[in-house]
Amino acid sequence: MAEEKEEKGFVIKDRRIFGEEGEKERKQEPERPAHNKEAKTQEEIRASRETREDSNAAHAADQLAAIDFPGFIMSLYTSAALHFGDMADPATGKKEKNLAAAGQMIDIIAMLKAKTKGNLDQNETQLIDSILYDLQMRFVKEK
Repeated sequence: MAEEKEEKGFVIKDRRIFGEEGEKERKQEPERPAHNKEAKTQEEIRASRETREDSNAAHAADQLAAIDFPGFIMSLYTSAALHFGDMADPATGKKEKNLAAAGQMIDIIAMLKAKTKGNLDQNETQLIDSILYDLQMRFVKEK
């Protein structure tokens, strides 16, 4: 005896509210709860998303505003690495060596070291010394 199993199909329901031309075509149907879980309304979802986006934007702005001396020195180091051809130029997408620009970055870091002498803590002093030494040795090697 072969039992025939009845296959259950599925239903595709178009929930888009805009047509091909961008005009509003249908009324938006409220979302139904799935698997007996409480479903959020579209307004709650949208408000939650906007709150998260605002929070992320504020956090990113705080991170940009909170630059410190080590972060600044690291950005100069990264610029020097870019000029040494270690990474591609974001504007052109090509790796290009520009030793004159790399030398200028080294000079800027050396100037900052001289101007901040006695005003840095031990970690900042060690960072600027090691970065400056590394870049100067690299510059001599490249030349």
